[in-house]
Amino acid sequence: MKIQALGHVVVRVRNLERAETFYRDVLGLPVCAHYDRDGLNMAFFTLGNHHDFAISEVDGRGEAQQSGLDHVAFKVGDDLDDLKRVKRELDDRGIALDAVDHDVTKSLYLADPDGNGIELYIDDNDGWKTDPSKLTGTLRPLTL
Repeated sequence: MKIQALGHVVVRVRNLERAETFYRDVLGLPVCAHYDRDGLNMAFFTLGNHHDFAISEVDGRGEAQQSGLDHVAFKVGDDLDDLKRVKRELDDRGIALDAVDHDVTKSLYLADPDGNGIELYIDDNDGWKTDPSKLTGTLRPLTL
């Protein structure tokens, strides 16, 4: 497998509004979309890609609900064949993963040996450039 680029980082925060104000107003990251459904409350920031950084609000109860790193995303190719090849490599190594269709991207989610979240993805379309809401439109299982 060859990583092409660091895609984005998602950080879990306790207060989305407070964190969004910090990242937007103090660090100057432009907000490109929000997601508030299915029990998720997120803000997405862009530096030219569909999203380069995101924050996700958590309630602080339980290990998965603590603030900190949610996942790091790496671009692994340019089309679905590249993602299928990566999936085969991971399957051959016995690594558990979930495949997700985000419309804009197609992704494989897994954990590193210490349980840190990793997303391996391909860009599927540029619809986000004319409609930033496409960043938050789809969370479907992906069959590869």
